[in-house]
Amino acid sequence: MPPMLGGGIAYSFLMPMPWEDSFTPVSRSQRWRAILRKQPSALLLAVQIAVILLLPWLQSLDYGRVVLTLLSFAALTVAVITVRSTPALTWFSALLGVPAACLEIATLFTDSTAVTALAHAALGAFYLYTAYGLISYMFEDSFVTKDELFAVGACFTVLLFAFAYIFMSIQEIYPGSFVSFDGQGQRTFLELIYFSGANLTSVGLSDVGAVRPHARAITTIEQLSGVLYVAMVISRLVALTAMRNR
Repeated sequence: MPPMLGGGIAYSFLMPMPWEDSFTPVSRSQRWRAILRKQPSALLLAVQIAVILLLPWLQSLDYGRVVLTLLSFAALTVAVITVRSTPALTWFSALLGVPAACLEIATLFTDSTAVTALAHAALGAFYLYTAYGLISYMFEDSFVTKDELFAVGACFTVLLFAFAYIFMSIQEIYPGSFVSFDGQGQRTFLELIYFSGANLTSVGLSDVGAVRPHARAITTIEQLSGVLYVAMVISRLVALTAMRNR
């Protein structure tokens, strides 16, 4: 029984509450929201990988283009959220992303080559700016956080999509820019994602090739970007991680 004051009133309410009693358990949804708030790069990486894995099914469906557009819009939204945690300007990211999303939706209702090419080019520019924000984020400090490790993969997939959209824009303006085992023709988004991945990783394992001047120029830029990304970003993070372990 708690001690009594002179008037017979317990003063247990004056005693501090033990920290075990003050702890409020959090729900699973609150825990996940906290994780995603602290590690937005992980969410971006997951969304990008999910889009790649869904592409084989989406491109064979009549409404696949609509679903792909919605997934692109979701990826854009996640990318803008991710940029908020980087040194890049969030308002500028939104300024690039919103028109790109609107143009991509507009391609569902028109077969205009100009609108389609502009939509893909806008998405490519948005993803390139997102990649810039992620790289700046990884170079911002002298220690490596868990989110920065996820940012390594997220930035790589962002570059993958950026160049794939630029390739899509190029083949709209210059038909026949890319060839495959079946000859010249309009390549699908999955084919250009595959081609973009082969360029960034420098493995060269792709049946898609660039044959027209503008396509070859951008392909060369992407190949250089992949080499520089590994040399500059990944090597720096590995060095910082090794220094921290010491």
